[in-house]
Amino acid sequence: MGSRLRIPCTEEKLRFVLTRCLASAANGQSYAIVKGSRFHNGTIEVDLAGKPAANAGAAARGFIGIAFRMQPNRYEHIYLRPTNGRADDQVRRNHSTQYGAQPDFDFDRLRKESPEKYESYVDLEPGIWTKYRIVINRTKARLFVNGAAQPCLIVNDMKLGDSEGAVALWVGPGTEGYFASLKITQ
Repeated sequence: MGSRLRIPCTEEKLRFVLTRCLASAANGQSYAIVKGSRFHNGTIEVDLAGKPAANAGAAARGFIGIAFRMQPNRYEHIYLRPTNGRADDQVRRNHSTQYGAQPDFDFDRLRKESPEKYESYVDLEPGIWTKYRIVINRTKARLFVNGAAQPCLIVNDMKLGDSEGAVALWVGPGTEGYFASLKITQ
């Protein structure tokens, strides 16, 4: 399911870079579990910046986000595709945000079975700090970006149900990712 690295979350401001573990990740996804985190319902806020890594392929989008309710061999996540935010292609723009649940509900399956339901547009730029906030209540999630009053992504049927688990910083294949100011409220 990807590379894992446990990190402590004892500082008010957290900065972490996920780049080195990508080459060894089975499917290119990597995450750093926030040590001691246990999350059910509440809010996860973080400043993040993602961009394609220097050695990434042409299809890299700078995938970056948060994985939550992590349990052995499964988790849910909401992530951004920064290079899609200002693409000169409306379909790509419409795929700027994404919800998924690993291992059974990746973006490809969700896009085929429920087109446009689990992804949406938001204005993003690669490598630029972005304020990211998700609000989770039972089987519903809302993603807010850059202080917006309204969510840019609404998920009303999270695939792992009303569960709980750890929180992690998450990056996709070929991403150089940065995180700061992580705040988890329950």
